Amino acid sequence: MRSDRTDCGTRTAVVAYGGTPGGEGRADGGGGTAGTDPRLTELCAAVSRLRRELAGHPADLRDRGAAEEELAALDAMVAAGVPEVPCLQRSLLLITGAVGSVSALAPALAEVRHVIELFGAQPAPGRGG
Repeated sequence: MRSDRTDCGTRTAVVAYGGTPGGEGRADGGGGTAGTDPRLTELCAAVSRLRRELAGHPADLRDRGAAEEELAALDAMVAAGVPEVPCLQRSLLLITGAVGSVSALAPALAEVRHVIELFGAQPAPGRGG
């Protein structure tokens, strides 16, 4: 289930994503308060920027709907406060496939990619970090 949202935190999102019990692979490390993670704020801003730029892009893009849907899913994950790294990476792949060839959107897409890369893979329990 995905939520159609306009911006991070403006509407309650009900999102069902696959994942593992106990939070393995979650961007917040599976514990603590994810809302304090500055990466979430950066991701929210980057997703909002790309959504605005995509909405304002005048060309009739074949995969615009797919990109908008996946951006809404990313937005909902961020609003929920506990995005899982594999879900972030999957969303990025789908968005890039949909609009990655549109040069006018390249800077905003690169910003989203950069912020998602900040989440990276979570270290295994008991291993540094």
